[in-house]
Amino acid sequence: MDDRPVGFFDSGIGGLCILEAFKKICPCESTVYIADSENCPYGNKTAEEIIALSEINAGRLIGRGCKMIVVACNTASAAAIDFLRAKYPEIPFVGIEPAIKPAAIESKSGIIGVLATEGTFNGRLYNSTKEKFARGVTILAVVADEFVDLVEKGILSGGYAEGVVRKKIEPLLAAGCDRIVLGCTHFPHLSPLIAKVIKGRAEIVEPSQAVAEQTRRVLAEHSLSSESAEPHHVFIGSMPDNLLSVPKYAISRDQV
Repeated sequence: MDDRPVGFFDSGIGGLCILEAFKKICPCESTVYIADSENCPYGNKTAEEIIALSEINAGRLIGRGCKMIVVACNTASAAAIDFLRAKYPEIPFVGIEPAIKPAAIESKSGIIGVLATEGTFNGRLYNSTKEKFARGVTILAVVADEFVDLVEKGILSGGYAEGVVRKKIEPLLAAGCDRIVLGCTHFPHLSPLIAKVIKGRAEIVEPSQAVAEQTRRVLAEHSLSSESAEPHHVFIGSMPDNLLSVPKYAISRDQV
């Protein structure tokens, strides 16, 4: 049994959807989450900048005794996961890639839409996954950095947010997409609004559950699982006040 915490980091609060899924299937595990909102978004930064920020975040989590780290950010996973694994070989890392594989397999129309940041689309993980699993399927890639800004500001509903979402979603539906992949961990926070715009015309695909399950598998494979009856959860960063009142984000605040 290893009661050290599992570390998570993202460019902001987007990765909380990964953390939430993980806490449900691994309720005995302690966690430390870093929201690097000061440097958000990562999507418009160079690969070198993202690697540097990811190295800082990983170093902070390791300094807090984390036994493994989830890079809960598609853009950081795309740019930095190989670097982090090479720099910290003693620490297991779990990264994220857009859920192209299940979307491609399940699509009936043969057309899927992927919403992500430019950094994710330019990364090795996205392109290798697309090449491996999406042959014969048309992928319509849409940069949706505006969604990151909405989530970081806590604007998850209302006319303005709906207008931003509709502008990105409607062209995909008009093109025949029957699966829409949320390729950024910020985007699932907008799922209710995205579903409202879609109106059943397509399925939303996002990887939170799959990443949480992979994290559990990696913990078990490395004999790092915990059976603690009193896990603790630390949040480092900033989060909109209107999200703090939501029970599923009931985590400790720590600015150190």
